[in-house]
Amino acid sequence: MVPRPPEPPAAGDDFADLREDLIPTTRLPIAGAGELTDQPTLPVVGAGAALVEPGEERARAETSEPKQPRFRAGRDLQAAVLVAVVLLAAIAVSLFAYRPSFVWIVGIAVVYGCWELTSAVAAASVRAAFVPIAVGGICEFVAAWKRGPDGLVIAFFVTACGVLIWRLADGARHYLRDVGVSLFLLLYLPTLASFAVLMVHPHDGAARIIAFIVVVVCSDTGGYFTGVLFGRHPLAPIVSKGKTWEGAAGSVTWCAVAGVLLFTLTFHEAWWQGLLFGAAIAVTAMLGDLGESLIKRDIGVKDMGSLLPGHGGLMDRLDSLLPCAAVAYLLLAAFHPTGG
Repeated sequence: MVPRPPEPPAAGDDFADLREDLIPTTRLPIAGAGELTDQPTLPVVGAGAALVEPGEERARAETSEPKQPRFRAGRDLQAAVLVAVVLLAAIAVSLFAYRPSFVWIVGIAVVYGCWELTSAVAAASVRAAFVPIAVGGICEFVAAWKRGPDGLVIAFFVTACGVLIWRLADGARHYLRDVGVSLFLLLYLPTLASFAVLMVHPHDGAARIIAFIVVVVCSDTGGYFTGVLFGRHPLAPIVSKGKTWEGAAGSVTWCAVAGVLLFTLTFHEAWWQGLLFGAAIAVTAMLGDLGESLIKRDIGVKDMGSLLPGHGGLMDRLDSLLPCAAVAYLLLAAFHPTGG
């Protein structure tokens, strides 16, 4: 005879008591019937913890953890405004207390900006010639202050030759790439910044610099707030997802109004000249901003640095100022000649 298998333990025996001790149960109603059935309850981590529905748990997490303020355009607005006020105050003091000190401020900013740029491109394995760019940039400032545009041109070509010679020590591998990037950085940062030195040199240099900076600030501020409030259509999504056509229109409008007011009230020139000045600065500032965004995408960085809270690196603030300095100098020289 084949032995019969043991009977399962009946309800109420020792095994059932042990099972109930190990797995707590709860009585749940069965749909369509008035009976209750024993179902195991999932334990919750932690002694004495109660079960929480997923939606309730998410709601508790949202209320218990304080949220950091987020801004649509991705800035810490409070920190950005504070840093901007401090920088503008330092520039204003240098312009009205001792104008040559403005050149020193620009020089310090350019040397640090050269370091930021060379460090950023180093992430892409490009060896930019920091020393000749920084030293040559200071020489460009001195030449622009002492000899005007002619001195700036000579200093630029001498520095460019120094970059070519400096890179020879590292050999032929990637020579053209490294020299090309170094010459681009020389033109992009110290050479364009030298136009601010040319602007500040005349007797009304303080007014020229203020007009230039005010219109650039109007471009950034007008574009920012207009884009945040009304921005819907991307301006250049391949380069920067934050720029919109609505923001660009706001930037041009703010700059045009500021240009007209500055030219008529400060320089006593025709209103249409201020209108052209403001529009040209707005377009140049946007191109400069998009240009630096393109550079950052190419080398794979989000910000050029972290020196300025709410802004990023110093170059993240100079991106629009640098090309606008050259445009502002040329237009002011044409519309409001020195001593005019």
